[in-house]
Amino acid sequence: MTLEFQTTPLQPGNGFEMPDNAGRGISLDPALRPAFVGVGNGAANIDRLFDGAGLCVTSGQQPGLFTGPLFTLYKALSAVALARAYESALGRSVVPVFWVAGDDHDFAEANHITLLSTSNEPERLELPPRAPDAPSTPLHQEALNSDIDVLIERAGALLPDTEFRAEAMAWITRHYRAGNDMATAFGDALAELLGPAGLVVFRPTHVAAKAASAQWMIKALEEAAALDERLRIRAEELETAGRSVVVSTQAGNTLVMVDGDLGRDRLIIDGRDFVTRRSDEKWTLEALRDLAASDPERLSANVLLRPVLEAALLPTLAYVAGPGELAYFPQTAPVFDTLGVTPQRFVARWSARIIEARVRKTLDRYDLTPEDLTAPEGQLEARLVQDAMPSDAVGALERLRSVVDDEFLTLVAGGKQIDQTLQKPIEHARNQMKSGLDHVEKKLISRLKQRNEVLVRQLATARNTIFPTGRPQERVFNLLQYLVKYGPDFIEQAQAHCDVWAKSLEPMPRS
Repeated sequence: MTLEFQTTPLQPGNGFEMPDNAGRGISLDPALRPAFVGVGNGAANIDRLFDGAGLCVTSGQQPGLFTGPLFTLYKALSAVALARAYESALGRSVVPVFWVAGDDHDFAEANHITLLSTSNEPERLELPPRAPDAPSTPLHQEALNSDIDVLIERAGALLPDTEFRAEAMAWITRHYRAGNDMATAFGDALAELLGPAGLVVFRPTHVAAKAASAQWMIKALEEAAALDERLRIRAEELETAGRSVVVSTQAGNTLVMVDGDLGRDRLIIDGRDFVTRRSDEKWTLEALRDLAASDPERLSANVLLRPVLEAALLPTLAYVAGPGELAYFPQTAPVFDTLGVTPQRFVARWSARIIEARVRKTLDRYDLTPEDLTAPEGQLEARLVQDAMPSDAVGALERLRSVVDDEFLTLVAGGKQIDQTLQKPIEHARNQMKSGLDHVEKKLISRLKQRNEVLVRQLATARNTIFPTGRPQERVFNLLQYLVKYGPDFIEQAQAHCDVWAKSLEPMPRS
């Protein structure tokens, strides 16, 4: 396969921690089994997880269109690789589990993808946005309609006709179809794609998972005032230490959301009771306990409670995290402590950029690194074109500039002897001459650019491929374009690199 994966570490790593109490003493509730989805080896891993001794390595992400940006795949493959490393080190079953955060309600973040067209231009494909006054519906309740068929057709039109195209498009079509919801489509697509690698998908929005989670959300509400104060203190500690406070801990905010009149809404402390932030619905603690018992699907955790909830439900050794999660996890310490949950370890996921053969040729031809492509558009081209300027022309420009500077210094000195007011007009004349030389140089470079259209086109292709829209490739492009071009080998090669990454994280004792 004519591409390479260039690992781009998110942060320095010194290993994965060996647990002194494997699984943190969590016993997996058999009632949770219906909330797990697996295909092939993934289905077999569900059995291993529930055999009484099964442990897991987890990762997770909110649902995205066609499985979202590439980093979703990298998270999942990192969990697979780290689970294998733990299993080898511990000599017992360790299963990779992907937590589908279907309670998330940010449709604007989930409703689009970007693909590189056959003309090498990034193109954004997007489902119609919600109306401004629409409820903030959780993604597991966000039903797809016929708009998804239009998007799939457009994606197919953008991608090249290869031997893998039909299979890749059929995979997407099986899951992202009218009537299915965003979270189910996302989770089932991942379960099928990475079933051979043994990935298991967990749906925390399943009624079985909601029922098991409800007690922890009620506990978070019972301790809401204490958590509010402890999170405030923690934020101050982090700021004093010069660390970021990513998640706002505005006074009175609880860590629990409820599906209300305006969709998913934050519960705010209101004396001894609670009120929803946007719809102003009043709730007593007793009423919320009743809701947890009768309709737990209406309750969900915010971003600081979610990892604690996962640690309480699953025998997790480690969570494979992205940079955003790593940034806010330090804020969760008071939540783990207050709710009496032992935290799992957090490990930065594998990160990489894909360099295809044609891009590698461009980089090698012009002796460039991928980082060179981050220069403002036009700047790199100008430098490379300037390097192609005839040496005698370059020399002439340098000599002329030097002569202008030297001779005008003499002229300014002489002018000042005649009349001090002559200094500014002479300097103005000097600047005009230098500006004229700059103009000549730009004209020469412009003509060279016209004669070097191939260079400019090749750099544009390389830039659009590695840093589309000026951002890291893994945060922009969707997996589909690589499956269409390279087929299942793409997944296998990415997994092989993840396995190397995981093996480089030497087991270390718990400190």
